[in-house]
Amino acid sequence: MQIIETSLAGCFEVRFQVMEDRRGTFVKTFHEQQFKEMGLETDWRESYYSVSRKDVIRGMHFQTPPHDHAKIVTSLVGDVLDVAVDLRKKSPTFGRCHSLVLSPEKGNAFYLPAGIGHGFLSLSDETVMLYNVSTVYAPESDTGVLWSSLPFDWPVENPVVSQRDQGFVPLSQFETPFL
Repeated sequence: MQIIETSLAGCFEVRFQVMEDRRGTFVKTFHEQQFKEMGLETDWRESYYSVSRKDVIRGMHFQTPPHDHAKIVTSLVGDVLDVAVDLRKKSPTFGRCHSLVLSPEKGNAFYLPAGIGHGFLSLSDETVMLYNVSTVYAPESDTGVLWSSLPFDWPVENPVVSQRDQGFVPLSQFETPFL
């Protein structure tokens, strides 16, 4: 697997080795030693998945301290435009976004350290996203920023967005706890 720096400090695209034969494919999605050598999180506490339809935007989600977490996300079915925003006040990339397309065919994932807001746009009729996170879900710390307030041009005319995600504060009004 390759671990490649992105334009956001501490965020990486992980490219898996996809082994394919007449039976199908096999993909290793995590290698502890390789992550440790890069100084990345290796202690995953929860794993979950979401299923979305085309033009669905989910995000921009994160958990605040003391329950903030690193996460790694990948698409098991369908293509997504995955988006991250840096919410860490002292980061050299504070307030900036980075996106990449995740797909099973590309065999890639997005590694996000604590203090990064995360969301995605489903580009396929159905997508299945897998998430691994380094802390357990804490409802009192679960929040987000408004997806449409980012310095990012979402390539969708009529997005399907939950009422919860539409109710987040704009990035410009967000007082970050990530120091």
